[in-house]
Formats: sequence, structure tokens, C-alpha cells
Amino acid sequence: MKHLFTLILLLTVSAGLSAQGYEVGDNAVDFELKNIDGKMVSMSDYKSAKGIIVIFTCNSCPYAKLYEDRIIELNNKYESKGYPVIAINPNDKDRQPEDSFDKMKVRAEEKGFTFPYLYDETQEVAMTYGATKTPHVYLLKKSGNTYEVVYIGAIDDNPQNPNDVNTKYVENAIEEIEAGKSVSEDYTRAIGCTIKWKS
Repeated sequence: MKHLFTLILLLTVSAGLSAQGYEVGDNAVDFELKNIDGKMVSMSDYKSAKGIIVIFTCNSCPYAKLYEDRIIELNNKYESKGYPVIAINPNDKDRQPEDSFDKMKVRAEEKGFTFPYLYDETQEVAMTYGATKTPHVYLLKKSGNTYEVVYIGAIDDNPQNPNDVNTKYVENAIEEIEAGKSVSEDYTRAIGCTIKWKS
């Protein structure tokens, strides 16, 4: 499966994917990563989904911690409407031991995560997406058998205090999709810690 993913990744790059990763309007390639329960998870597992909220996040980043409750709320609010959260930890455990797979399991249990928390050990998925921060959101809209990237960026406009949020970017985007509209604000700057890439 790893060889197949590498082949798909190479084909995607050769087909014109920018070095920066996905842009709004691109189709996202499926992935298969290990969840904290030991099972492999891919987007194709979500047969009835209308879209997927892919969030690159981690245990260690203060910004990621500030958003944990809001990520849980996003999944609780939108999974039943067809937009589940898939959280992915892209950090190198050697550079940031707090982001190891074992520590991910502990953190997910502590916080009561209601969504998959996947380990991108090779960092290939993060590189394919072009993720740079934790957290970094990619909202995907399902169209037939493909997933189109319709929003990239932050969850909302106030990392520090959820009570002072003025604009909920991800929620607004989903509501516009549900209303049959295009996403009016489809890109914002992700605010968080830089991904800890392998040396």
C-alpha cells in the first residue's frame, strides 16, 4: 500500500501539483494512515460523506491545544450532516517527542476526541497537501468519487479566545456549501506552530 501511495503521489506531482501543495479547486488524493486505535483510515472509508474536514494538528503546539475543544465541536456539529473531521499529526517524533504515536493515544483519550487522529509518520500526506502549520485546515467537498479542496486555512479568526471569535471560517464554508453556494472566503492564513519536519 505504501508503494501504491508513493506512485499516486508521484503521478500527482507529475500531473502538475504545485510544490506548495493543494490550492482551492484541486482534487485531493486519497490517503491511508494509522489511527490511534491501530486501524488504517482513508477518505474512501467515508462512503456517505458530503465532505471531510481535514485538520493537520498535534499534541505539542499551544495553538493546537487552544483549538482542541473547537475541533471536537466541529465534528460533533457537522459529522451528522456529512462533514466529519479527520485530524492528522504530521510532526516528526524525533524532533518533538510529545507528538509520538503513543502520546497521541494518551492525548486523544484525555480530551475525548470524537474523530480519527491519524499519524502521518512519513509526512507524505502533509507534504502533498502543502500543510505548514498546526492547526491547518483543508475542507474537502465530495463530488462523485473525488474530493475537491474548497477551503484552506484557519478554523476561525481568534486562536486565543473562542468567545471573541467574529468569523468561523470552516463553519461558514460548510453552511455555504449546504446552501448550494460557492465558498465566499476560501482561503485564510493558518495561524499556529510550524510543522516539525524530518531532518
